[in-house]
Amino acid sequence: MRRLRLEVAYDGTDYHGWQLQPGLPTIQGVLEEVIGQIEGRPVHVAGSGRTDAGVHALAQVAAVSLENPIPPDNFRRAVNRLLPRAIRIRNVSEADPEFHPRFEARQKTYEYRIFRGEVCSPFERLYVYHHPYPLDEAAMMEAAPLFEGEHDFTAFAASDEKDRLGRSKRRAIFRSVMSHQGEILLYRVTGSGFLKHMVRNMVGVLLEIGKGNLKRGDLLARFEPGCGVAPGPAVPASGLFLVSVEYAPNDSR
Repeated sequence: MRRLRLEVAYDGTDYHGWQLQPGLPTIQGVLEEVIGQIEGRPVHVAGSGRTDAGVHALAQVAAVSLENPIPPDNFRRAVNRLLPRAIRIRNVSEADPEFHPRFEARQKTYEYRIFRGEVCSPFERLYVYHHPYPLDEAAMMEAAPLFEGEHDFTAFAASDEKDRLGRSKRRAIFRSVMSHQGEILLYRVTGSGFLKHMVRNMVGVLLEIGKGNLKRGDLLARFEPGCGVAPGPAVPASGLFLVSVEYAPNDSR
């Protein structure tokens, strides 16, 4: 048995997220079906983490164990021939038999794209949040780094079925920056891990600061224990991309 590491890009528009859900189209479900055809038996494709319905990925990391001796590049070509056009395997490499893309991930980077122009191209509409209305963008850019550091992100996380396990919602954010790229107001964040809807709620709070409805102190108050503020408002999933997942040099050898 061998372990393969996969780098996967996908357009999440028509999918109910990464995680397998009976009766619903998901990225994991499609990959397991296609790779299972090549392997000739059911397979499990493990991902670095869940992306929600409608969220995209430039380089999600996944892994699968196979008996098939097919070389990595040939495997990539074979899988891509069978996959729908919205999902593509960008790279395949041999991995350590114990490699797990979620447990060994050191950090992840997401970006959120807000289109600020008056007219959004129909060819961009599925990959941005169109917000052409007045915003204090300077205030948003100044507030973005307030997320950096280790904080309790309970007030930025949607309820999750795993909440009953009582796991900590403290996360470390290494970099949080908002900038302009043409007509796109781009938010990019790198952290040790992310909770359900966390990035979308973070961007939603930054937007409220841009609208003048919140101040930087309101953002900081959400890190206080028992702040009692409900998460949100969450921005739409269409503008969110998983950009990269980083590992220690030998984690997937």
